[in-house]
Amino acid sequence: MTFSLVARCAKTGMFGVAISSSSPAVAARCSFARASVGAVASQNITDPNLGARGLDLMAQGQTASDMIATLQKESAFIDYRQILAVDAQGGVAIHSGAQALGVWSHAMGENVASGGNLLANAQVPQAIVDGFLAAPGHLGDRLIAAMRAGLRAGGEAGPVHSAGLKLVDKCAWPLADLRCDWTEACPIEALADLWTLYHPQMNAYVTRALDPTKAPSYGVPGDE
Repeated sequence: MTFSLVARCAKTGMFGVAISSSSPAVAARCSFARASVGAVASQNITDPNLGARGLDLMAQGQTASDMIATLQKESAFIDYRQILAVDAQGGVAIHSGAQALGVWSHAMGENVASGGNLLANAQVPQAIVDGFLAAPGHLGDRLIAAMRAGLRAGGEAGPVHSAGLKLVDKCAWPLADLRCDWTEACPIEALADLWTLYHPQMNAYVTRALDPTKAPSYGVPGDE
């Protein structure tokens, strides 16, 4: 019921997660990222603890592969989980348990990992990885391009209804945390529209947090 990717920008060190599902508010449960540490997607009969725990382990110095191995050893019901990870060096690792739902698969590339379950076909994650690697521009643009590629390849077996995109850079909070929690239309296109709106304003919100004296105008009535 989910397909996703985690990725690192080799130029900036920024991390991102993009995800979509037939379930509502998928990004609220499944997307995890921490600046200078990595990104994790925890999905398929989701246990959000695995995302938070995975980031803690990588913050302690474990690679993505080490972290996945640790979770496999210490986590109950690991056969029901699917976990994707990318670390600060661009290393990637994936766990797809034997009890993952429906048609499931995963794929990896440089600085990117993708996986899904209840898929229309097993080629969807590779299409997502290929879409990410082929896309130019900002990490957010590349994540959107990758999700669109996954949708074109078949996506989930049924219609998707929610999607999310999370980016982290140098601050303790997300640079972007955008979500379409439910729609009867295409949540990935709704997310793409939201990214188009948010991207030009994104860095201004960081400036406002770090130094309000240098903040640009809000551009709303009453702001002089």
